Amino acid sequence: MKRGNLADYVRTIPDFPEPGIMFRDVTSVLQDADGLVDSIDAYIDMVKDLDFDLIVGPESRGFIFGMPVAYKLKKPFIPARKPGKLPCETVSREYALEYGTAKIEIHKDAIKPGQKVVIIDDLIATGGTIEALVKLVEDLGGEVVRICFLMELEGLKGRDRLAGYDVASAIKYPGK
Repeated sequence: MKRGNLADYVRTIPDFPEPGIMFRDVTSVLQDADGLVDSIDAYIDMVKDLDFDLIVGPESRGFIFGMPVAYKLKKPFIPARKPGKLPCETVSREYALEYGTAKIEIHKDAIKPGQKVVIIDDLIATGGTIEALVKLVEDLGGEVVRICFLMELEGLKGRDRLAGYDVASAIKYPGK
């Protein structure tokens, strides 16, 4: 199905992890060779005419999708990780979860002031993780020029949380 409808690769699992939720499973995209190629091509299409210096991807699916885009476009890739996973000095941001908080961090020297950054991740739901990552990039003096997702759950209004930023998604689902 090369360059077909990307949504056709996504398996939907009703009532997971709780009743009323339609879980959009990105692993079914990765398990199909054409789905993987089409998804990476979709990200490349989102940034191909954009002036930027590097790509940042959050653990772990941002790694999966961001690395091949960085490779293809000959851009550096900066991993954003959970605390304690990066070996050099880091900066971190805390963000809210449904039950508690989490942190995300990057190396302090990963982004130079004035660098233009693209963030790539698999899914935008509430936008909390990416909002924290945007703030980390800005803390280091970087400028987020686009945030790219394979899938967007419009009903959770994550895009609203990222108002003022250029957000792109290949697939939009109206619900949660």
